[in-house]
Amino acid sequence: MNTAAKLVLHDVQSQPDNRNLRIDAVGVAGLRYPVVIASGTNAVPTIATFSMTVGLGASEKGTHMSRFVELLEAQTQPLSMRRFKRMVVDMRNRLAAPSGEIAMRFSYFVNKAAPVSGVRSLLDYEVCWRSRVSDDGEHSFWMHVTVPVTSLCPCSKQISNYGAHNQRSHVAIRVELLADLPIEDLIGIAERNASCEVYGLLKRPDEKYVTERAYDNPKFVEDLVRDVALSLNEDARVARYTVEAENFESIHNHSAFARISRGEL
Repeated sequence: MNTAAKLVLHDVQSQPDNRNLRIDAVGVAGLRYPVVIASGTNAVPTIATFSMTVGLGASEKGTHMSRFVELLEAQTQPLSMRRFKRMVVDMRNRLAAPSGEIAMRFSYFVNKAAPVSGVRSLLDYEVCWRSRVSDDGEHSFWMHVTVPVTSLCPCSKQISNYGAHNQRSHVAIRVELLADLPIEDLIGIAERNASCEVYGLLKRPDEKYVTERAYDNPKFVEDLVRDVALSLNEDARVARYTVEAENFESIHNHSAFARISRGEL
């Protein structure tokens, strides 16, 4: 094909827009991509779901959608918090945008040892990293983890001649971070403040331990959020936070729920 016969492809989205309305966020959502998460000394492969957006100026018609995927394809190393935060800056630069935000949701697997037998198994936790660069260049980072735990009702224990009802609970922690915080550290805060941890695999001696551990450490849903909040208050890496707990009640057809926050998130 000679040069004169080559097809000319017009770039419609690069044309100016005359409606004079800035768009706060435009990009891609629901983009699934394999990643390796680097946290502490661990490197965990998983599948993440990305939302990647930038601000769009009032005179610009559209953004370049392909560049979001190109940014992911350019990642060759495990994603640590620092690399993830740099990726947001790279995205804003690639698209010449005033602001940008990336949210990455993924399952994070921890290899846990059972409390008595020591048998090891994987347990999954739902995690979200969210990083944003604003128009003035201010950089912020949030992490959200959902941790399954066991809670045992103090009231049930107090009024019953034997036994007490317990349930699996979810503790959801969302924090704005001032410094890097390993995922395992945030998970540990939730687990230490529950009646007992949850494990993927337990032998009979382990079942005896977790049953008695929960019985000796009863917690209302209010206790869960308050005790987690106290631990977060003592961590200098944490700025604002929100803690939510939901107990999937074993004696009701509804859940018990509580929330506590420090600052607006």
